[in-house]
Amino acid sequence: MSWRYKLVSMTLLSGLAACQSADKQTAESSPNASIAGTVHVCSSCHGMTGRSVSPDFPNLAGQQTEYLVAQLHNFRDQSRADPHAHTYMWGMAKHLDDQTIAGVAAYFAAQPPVNAVALSTPDPVGAKIYAEGLEERGIPACIGCHGEHAEGQGEIPRLAGQHAIYLAEQLGHFRSNARSNETMHMNALNLTDGEIKALAEYMGSL
Repeated sequence: MSWRYKLVSMTLLSGLAACQSADKQTAESSPNASIAGTVHVCSSCHGMTGRSVSPDFPNLAGQQTEYLVAQLHNFRDQSRADPHAHTYMWGMAKHLDDQTIAGVAAYFAAQPPVNAVALSTPDPVGAKIYAEGLEERGIPACIGCHGEHAEGQGEIPRLAGQHAIYLAEQLGHFRSNARSNETMHMNALNLTDGEIKALAEYMGSL
C-alpha cells in the first residue's frame, strides 16, 4: 500500500469518525420525533433550545431532569398553583402523558446551560444570603441545597444563569405561599423585597 493511499484512507476514516461524533451529538440534543411537537409548543415561551424569549419565563436549558419532570407533573395535576402556572402551564400540561413529560425534560436538560453574566457591582447582601444565610432571622444559606455554583441536583433546580426577574417572582410566590412548598415558604418568609431582588440577581449571575 502506497503512502498516498494510506494518507487518503486515514483522512477518510478521520472524517467519518468526526461525522459520526457530530451525528451522535445532534441526536442527543435534538427532540425525538414523538415529542418534537411538544417541544415546539414549549419553545414559544422558553425558546427552542431552552433559552427563554422573556425574563418572565424561565430558561430550561441545562435544568435538572428530575426537577423538570416533577414540575410538569405538578402542572398537570394542578398542584403547582402560582399565577404563571395557572395562566400558562395548567392547560399546556393537561394532556401530557408520562412518556412525553420524560422526553421533554430530557431534551431541555441536555441543552447547554445559559452562560451567566457576572454582575459588575454585585450586591453583597445577595451573596451573603446565598452563601451564609441570615441566621439571626432564621434565613438559611441557599448554597446548602442549590450548590456552590447554583447548579442544583435532582429535584432541586439549577438557578445559575436564570433570569433574575423570574427568580424574584418565584421567591415572592414562595414567601406568600402562592407557590406551595413548605421548605421554600419558610426560607423566603422573612426576606424583604430588597433582599429578594439582591438574592435573585446574585443567583442568576452564578
